Amino acid sequence: MKTLYKRLFIVLSFTTLFSCSDELTKEPIGLLTSDQIDTNPTINTLESSVSSSYQLLASTLNLIGEWGWDDGSVLRNDFILQDIASNDMNKKWNPDGDQAWMDELSNFSFTADNGAFNGIWLYDYEGINRINLAISYLTNEEVIQSVGISDARRDQLLGEAYFLRAFYYFDLVNNFGDVPLLLEPLTSFEAAFEVAVRVPKLQVSEQIALDLAEAKQLLPDAKYPDPSQPWRASKGAVIALQAKTALYQENWTEVINLVSELEALGFYSLNDNYFDSFDIDKEFTEGEVIFAYDHESGENPRKGNGLCALLGWGFVAPSQDFIDAFEPNDPRLLYTVDVPNQNVSKILGNTAGNHKGNDDSPSNKIFIRYADVLLWKAEALNETGDYTGAVAIINQIRERARTSTTADGSAIPAGTLADRPDSTDKVQIKEWLMHERRVELGFESQRFNDLKRWGVAKTVLTSLGRNFQDHHYLYPIPQGDIDKSGGTITQNPGY
Repeated sequence: MKTLYKRLFIVLSFTTLFSCSDELTKEPIGLLTSDQIDTNPTINTLESSVSSSYQLLASTLNLIGEWGWDDGSVLRNDFILQDIASNDMNKKWNPDGDQAWMDELSNFSFTADNGAFNGIWLYDYEGINRINLAISYLTNEEVIQSVGISDARRDQLLGEAYFLRAFYYFDLVNNFGDVPLLLEPLTSFEAAFEVAVRVPKLQVSEQIALDLAEAKQLLPDAKYPDPSQPWRASKGAVIALQAKTALYQENWTEVINLVSELEALGFYSLNDNYFDSFDIDKEFTEGEVIFAYDHESGENPRKGNGLCALLGWGFVAPSQDFIDAFEPNDPRLLYTVDVPNQNVSKILGNTAGNHKGNDDSPSNKIFIRYADVLLWKAEALNETGDYTGAVAIINQIRERARTSTTADGSAIPAGTLADRPDSTDKVQIKEWLMHERRVELGFESQRFNDLKRWGVAKTVLTSLGRNFQDHHYLYPIPQGDIDKSGGTITQNPGY
């Protein structure tokens, strides 16, 4: 089911040209040099060009460089930019001076030189560069005819490629606002300098919408386009990302319509047990996960979940404020983090602490699941005045939680997570929704973006003693990229 990724070839990468990663000693996994470029593409070339583009979503260690802690490139760092920044997560169970740049994210004392920003910039743009090369192959009729790939397979691969490019750009605009927009593979330094300029977020968002529309037309009406490789992006993932982009733009009617369209596919449902989405033994057999990165142990190149290794060194711990957010006896707390044993079960993929310290763990990284999507719809319903519908979804999520088998086998007391009452108070319902998203999606790298899009990040974080300022609604562009571009890439205000 899970095959070895072939090497992807890229002539010159935007990240290679402009990233502040001169000290990196290893090329990104999947990157070949120009003298290794295959001038006669095959079906394997096309397959590899798309498959390798998923890799930058992984938590695998050292996909880019070799132990580049200072430049934030050791692994994809969504957990730092989202969970630590939101104050749901602490860097470590026992605070120390190790990797102080992570602490700077927590207290908002960072500068544009902080490695966290360079890291996510590297990962997203490396993913985009690989995807652009894949798209250039898959839209070249001469190449398609010469390799003899079927129309159905070409469409599927191209649909995946457009989805992935939209996904990477969606992450970039939410972190940085205006960003360079690359739609073609780079072939020279001159070409790189031409695109080394930020374009308005609106323009990037328009491209995201175009890519998702293309992907939606190309991907088949199936939960898994290729059942032998269920990790691939699907039409359901495309519709979900369309709904999420509409949510972030506060296009409430579109959110409702798209989530309803997703529901009508009949592919997804809330699992009976809350933890099934994260259980290693139930990957791609449960009904809730819409899009995830498929970590796998023992592969070459490696594709395990390296974040589990950090857990063995005491990294990734809940803040007390996060723990206190859970209502009494809410089973989701123990399923998220086992405080007495210092295990983050959602990341480990089990509740026994297995794979803690394992840098090649098979636990997947979930990016979109159905409970998240339903809460988008609840938010949109509340904003459009359907208070009954909004409360009903919130109660659906709460009911699943209170009827889940608990992680420790204990009985859930009667009255736990009682239904929210009928209400026409929009503000109150919004507060219920904000609470439910926090405890339902804890440690899934959603919280900081939620606080920002709700416009409450400053209020929430300053009340917790964090030095959040208005300009922190956008992260700084990595200073090294600005310097290497000669100033054609500009900095966000306040940095």
